Amino acid sequence: DVQLQASGGGLVQAGGSLRLSCAASGFTFDDYAVAWFRQAPGKEREGVSCISSSGGNPYYADSVKGRFTIASDNAKNTMSLQMNSLNPEDTGVYYCAVGDDCTLGASLDTLLSIYDIWGQGTLVTVSS
Repeated sequence: DVQLQASGGGLVQAGGSLRLSCAASGFTFDDYAVAWFRQAPGKEREGVSCISSSGGNPYYADSVKGRFTIASDNAKNTMSLQMNSLNPEDTGVYYCAVGDDCTLGASLDTLLSIYDIWGQGTLVTVSS
């Protein structure tokens, strides 16, 4: 089966850190853009960070710049999201995804057409 398995979510106090991981099985990251998205309760899914298939500088949503760091390890077929200085607005379900292009700001329909494979999501809760 082709799938992504996200892990690492949990409950953390404001100002704390978490590291999310996402492991691929049934396929390799080669030639894929990798990305993290999140969805807060009652809100639309939003892009957090992505790296294109060619590598290069990652992209970040303005709300997480300077606090979050995305990484991809093609040899291990894993990607991660290091999240520091968390605040309650970072609360949500975090999804990893791979696809054709590093795109963060688009409608959900467009994102679903770009990103072929999605993880099941991992819940991050930041308490104040």
